[in-house]
Amino acid sequence: MEAHIRKETVDDLMRQVIEVIQSSGKPIETSKGPCAEVTGILLELTNPLARLSRTETRGKLFSPLGELCWYLAQSKQLNFIEYYLKRYKESAEDDEIPGAYGPRLFDWNGIDQIANVTARLREKPNTRRAAVQLFDAADLDVEHKEVPCTCTLQFLLRDGKLNMIAFMRSNDAYLGLPHDIFCFTMLQEIVARDIPAQLGTYKHIVSSLHLYDSDREYAQQFLDEGFQPTTLFMPPMPEGDPWPAIKALLQAESQIRSGEPVAESQIAQLNPYWADLVRLLLIFRADRDSDVDKIKELREAMSSDYFRTFIDMRLARRN
Repeated sequence: MEAHIRKETVDDLMRQVIEVIQSSGKPIETSKGPCAEVTGILLELTNPLARLSRTETRGKLFSPLGELCWYLAQSKQLNFIEYYLKRYKESAEDDEIPGAYGPRLFDWNGIDQIANVTARLREKPNTRRAAVQLFDAADLDVEHKEVPCTCTLQFLLRDGKLNMIAFMRSNDAYLGLPHDIFCFTMLQEIVARDIPAQLGTYKHIVSSLHLYDSDREYAQQFLDEGFQPTTLFMPPMPEGDPWPAIKALLQAESQIRSGEPVAESQIAQLNPYWADLVRLLLIFRADRDSDVDKIKELREAMSSDYFRTFIDMRLARRN
């Protein structure tokens, strides 16, 4: 079994991951059902901007973008994330997700771990202590429906580039992996802009990487779609402090999710990169409201052509 899979795009990475699990995975029984598992594997994405699958099967943009906003908003509320990902209801306890990453990233026992990381990287660029803890000993002290699959996120600034390493105790190769890669590489890019530094590589170390039997057919459909273009990457985040734009993005997200209007003048104040993310959230809302004309209007207003594929996938499902 290949223990180190190194690819430039998330599609190429996922293809080989699924093939490795199909050929070398060992069957195990888990609380979520039977699956095939490989252990102790390192995945490397050499271009973190290639963080989105471009296949019909796994070409998901809106749900990971919503999940990222949930992280950045420091929320653990079910009604927030359920708007984007209904499967989170299975992990809810009293309308909250106890293991939600957002509060742990930005306010874990009163500590803003991301602020600590960026400060340390500025003060000591070669530091090996720029690490964020997500899994906690207390998670095992009381029985929960779900606990964080991510143990730590470590940032390493080397040769002017910010590399990131995620350490996972457990990872669902079909559903969880692409969402994690999107959110974590976006966080990597946010920290890189904040330091500032160029974007390096992303590594994802997994103790138990598995494919559930219930997803085997879908995973095969993904493989059967064939290879996707490897020259199309998400636009780079603008240079400079990203946090004012993130604050504006989260304000717009809250309005959109609550059904409040977002004025075009509000969007126009943002850099085109961040304005496109707001428009994508508006497209998701329009899709939920079955407003095809609004989706088409927003598609034409997008600054980057990169997202057109994902928008057209939404429109195609409406036909």
